[in-house]
Amino acid sequence: MQKLFFILLLSFFSLHASSIKVAVAANVSYAIQDLTKEFNKKFPNIKVKIILGSSGKLTAQIKHGAPYQVFISADMKYPDALFKQKIAITKPKVYALGSLALFSHKKMDLSAGIYALKRANISKIALANPKTAPYGIAAKEALTNAKIYKELKSKFVYGESISQTVSYAVSATDAGIIAKSSLYSKNMKHYKRKENWVEINSKLYTPIKQGIVLLQENPDARNFYNFLLSNDAKNIFQQYGYKTP
Repeated sequence: MQKLFFILLLSFFSLHASSIKVAVAANVSYAIQDLTKEFNKKFPNIKVKIILGSSGKLTAQIKHGAPYQVFISADMKYPDALFKQKIAITKPKVYALGSLALFSHKKMDLSAGIYALKRANISKIALANPKTAPYGIAAKEALTNAKIYKELKSKFVYGESISQTVSYAVSATDAGIIAKSSLYSKNMKHYKRKENWVEINSKLYTPIKQGIVLLQENPDARNFYNFLLSNDAKNIFQQYGYKTP
């Protein structure tokens, strides 16, 4: 009898539980766990399945029919493209503003900002691929505007996404240009500002407006989409170094 009760109880929860698939740009990977936890306080029966990747790669998957309900991009370009092609059903909205940071796992004088990359003892520099990652586009723009891109180009080691770039910067290169948000993750918090990282002058690159779109009309997906634009979500984004609109 007890066994039957548990079977019926599990059946009840399975009938009332649902899941959504959310495509998430790699730079948001550091905040997404806290965001889903906060969301589940309000909607405990909605399981959020996260698919991480570069914005470009996720967009290609979506165009080829990947069954995602929400797309959280690292820029506005890719969501705009999906909306114009009538793949996204909502006009892109900015949920956060990202920032670049210069990082080194070695302690060094970073008072020169981005120009610290010119030092002779820096032979490899991690950079997100500008072809697939919006943070790579911003990094390239910053280096170009600082007039050191061509000088340093031979030293670049490209990551497919910003999370891979962070991995390279921590273990395989002397320095890297990464998302500031990554420095607030549990694995990166021990690195110190001014000793291991500094913000890159925001005047050197176009503001990284990060956009979100709804891909399918689904009540659960709509709830998650609305949550990511709420004040509760904004508070979490700010804790991870983002600015919010």
